[in-house]
Amino acid sequence: MDELECVVVGAGVIGLAAARALAMAGHEVLVLDRAYTIGFETSSRNSEVIHSGIYYPVGSLKARSCVSGRRRLYTYCHERGIPHAQIGKLIVATSEAELAGLEKIAATARGNGIDNLEWLDGTQARRLEPAVHCIAALLSPSTGIIDSHALMLAYQGEAEAAGAIVVLRTPVLSGKAGAEGFELAIGGDDPATIRCRYLVNAAGLHAPALAQRIDGIPPETIPAAYFCRGVYFTLSGRVPFQRLIYPVPVAGGLGVHITLDLAGQARFGPDVEWIPAVDYSVDPARGEAFYAAVRTYWPGLRDGSLQPGYAGIRPKISGPADPAADFAVQGPEMHGVPGLVNLYGIESPGLTASLPLADEVVRKLHATRS
Repeated sequence: MDELECVVVGAGVIGLAAARALAMAGHEVLVLDRAYTIGFETSSRNSEVIHSGIYYPVGSLKARSCVSGRRRLYTYCHERGIPHAQIGKLIVATSEAELAGLEKIAATARGNGIDNLEWLDGTQARRLEPAVHCIAALLSPSTGIIDSHALMLAYQGEAEAAGAIVVLRTPVLSGKAGAEGFELAIGGDDPATIRCRYLVNAAGLHAPALAQRIDGIPPETIPAAYFCRGVYFTLSGRVPFQRLIYPVPVAGGLGVHITLDLAGQARFGPDVEWIPAVDYSVDPARGEAFYAAVRTYWPGLRDGSLQPGYAGIRPKISGPADPAADFAVQGPEMHGVPGLVNLYGIESPGLTASLPLADEVVRKLHATRS
């Protein structure tokens, strides 16, 4: 039976960032993922936005890791030539009723230490983006866009350069926690049983289900998994915006917004749909609601110009009627299992927060052995 020091389950942006941090700290690391490629699910099915940290409750792990992660991510991308652009975004209020929501965002941003937001009236906003309709807006100059796949390849490359091994098409079927570490049954083309001293559950959407399959993890510490699908539509033709345009947030997400990729292509989304199981299908009929949502702040959107794009699923650990849950990075102090870190509910802004979250994994594992 193969014996290893550390196994990371999940080769998305969080798992790869954790593997990089652990390998660079001198650990022997094996990354396992059931998909055929890195970042197959949430990490490659999002808006590819570098968030500034303005939405998240003051003092929360989401807020702290996003604000720190955004600063570090820009530096990381500059140093390694990872495609990105700090283009900024406007959060727009299109009615008097939305002004309070805009003021709340501004107050939360101040609480999170973000002091560069600019409050604009409608005229000032249109000077920046002539096609936008709003009565007020917040300009977030720190927001940007990134090539998420290039970022994951950089994390993988640095992890492997430090000795880590990434193995794909290898699901973790079950496991057992013991006094000396973990025994894992893995599937794929070469099923096997392996042992490791440390285990990092970075399985994203499937992290709660994986934890349930590992004997010895207290069931009461495993949150319920909720799947919140968001569909994206793309624009045929030229978009008239230079920045990202976001409405005031809605329950479950940040509203149907306009984001740009690094080639200047516009995409709209994601919407919010709670679903019982993982399903990435895109119903073209949902586009009708997109026209109404987008036209509140871009009245010039033409009929027939939206094409079905792709869907992503937010790995939530709070349901539609619950307050939004914080990121959960559970170490032994929470679940009582030495050598184990479970990451639950790492939805947006997980990509932006990936470097600090990886450091948190290392910190919790080092605390285990001290």
